[in-house]
Amino acid sequence: MKIGMLAFVASYTIDPAAAARKLEAAGFESFWLPEHPIIPVEHKTPFPRGDGKIPKAYYHMIDPFVGLALAAAATETIKLGTGICLVPERDPIVTAKEVATLDYYSGGRFLFGIGAGWLKDESEIMGVDFRRRWPTTREYIRAMKELWTRDDASFEGEFVKFPAVKCNPKPKQQPHPPVIVGAGGDRALKNTALIGEGWGPIALEPAALKAELAKLKKLCDEAHRDFSKMEISVFSPLGGKDAKRARDEYAAAGAHRLVVFPESLEPEQADREIERLARQWIG
Repeated sequence: MKIGMLAFVASYTIDPAAAARKLEAAGFESFWLPEHPIIPVEHKTPFPRGDGKIPKAYYHMIDPFVGLALAAAATETIKLGTGICLVPERDPIVTAKEVATLDYYSGGRFLFGIGAGWLKDESEIMGVDFRRRWPTTREYIRAMKELWTRDDASFEGEFVKFPAVKCNPKPKQQPHPPVIVGAGGDRALKNTALIGEGWGPIALEPAALKAELAKLKKLCDEAHRDFSKMEISVFSPLGGKDAKRARDEYAAAGAHRLVVFPESLEPEQADREIERLARQWIG
């Protein structure tokens, strides 16, 4: 089982290069950074977990591509992922360039975790039609794949269109970095079968994961996609203190990677937190 860590890196935590070095040395397989470019001061959308209040860390997220570039330069083997990139809030051509550049210079270590966003207030400020955020995301990803895989790429869609262009460098990974759909529910499963190379639900129990993967396999069959090539990552796995049992149960359910969340990476406790999670989940 691969074990990664998603970190809410901010100006008050250790920096992303230091975090990635420590995680690589501790044996973690991957390092993930989330994305929220802004959080509206006045928002109507509640946080989807807990008491509905948006946690402090969400107000302080760094840009994931800049953070992962710093991490790439400071490490050699650890995978580097967005967990997740808010695709419809970004220009698809610029994002394709950033993904390809990061993957090329990291030696093919990038994992493109994507989503469409849950914070309607943020999406609307960023120019997204919230009701159509997933159709937009699917089209943006398809356009990016053209840019990554063709010397002269063009695209004609509803949300993005461009004539034949050259966009380099190409990603190191061929044909491109894996697109991991980081969302839950039936819509996410359909989107994974259509545009993804992996699926990344959050806080899903092993039994529920097994049931959802049965649905995903059927959807992949219908879309003529090879389900066996899908990489399944569970973010914030539910294991408590018995991590070994959780790893076994998730593996049996069909997961390939578990991505844990530290409580904080503030300088005075980052080393202890990383060491504790390494002992718990990696052994």
